[in-house]
Amino acid sequence: MARFSLIPRDERFFEEFIALSEQIRTGARTLKQMLAGDAPDMAKAEEIKEVEHACDRTTRAIIDRLNRTFVTPLDREDIHALASELDDIMDAIDAAAAVIRLYKITVVRQGARRLTEIIVDSVDRLTAALVALEKRKGVLELAAQIKQLEHEADRCHQDAIVELFDQERDPIVVMKWKEIFDLLESATDRCEDVANLIEGVIVKNG
Repeated sequence: MARFSLIPRDERFFEEFIALSEQIRTGARTLKQMLAGDAPDMAKAEEIKEVEHACDRTTRAIIDRLNRTFVTPLDREDIHALASELDDIMDAIDAAAAVIRLYKITVVRQGARRLTEIIVDSVDRLTAALVALEKRKGVLELAAQIKQLEHEADRCHQDAIVELFDQERDPIVVMKWKEIFDLLESATDRCEDVANLIEGVIVKNG
């Protein structure tokens, strides 16, 4: 039976989730550009930081709207969790870029490029899933693709670490790159967290 309320639901949450995801897409693509050359483009780190600040503002706007809205299109805890977990993806992207600049990395390792490509692919599918969320169509398939990408990122992360220890003899360089690889892989973990949350929303509201 369809639910009926005399008070209209505020559907703008869906638009704001998509806007937040698009900002994260910008951040992911900027990170990919940062690591595209033989040496990192350090100027991109500041661009990523600006995107991270924009994501923080969008997240706060969603939560402020949630606090002022009586009837919501999804459960209140799901809206809050979705906004927070989306923002966590951008935080991980920003952290990776910041550490690369902080450590003055001069040569980009191939594993970092591949992990960044997986981040971009994951965020693309996440954006598509959020677009589909309002109509509840095609979301589960996209969530499954995001999970598969996270598994691929796990393998890539492991391979990158093995190669790092095989090729690099400077322990300081090893420590720096281990942290960078971990942060990049963390971004894909956060994408999977959002995919799991969206799956739960579909099951709950389907």
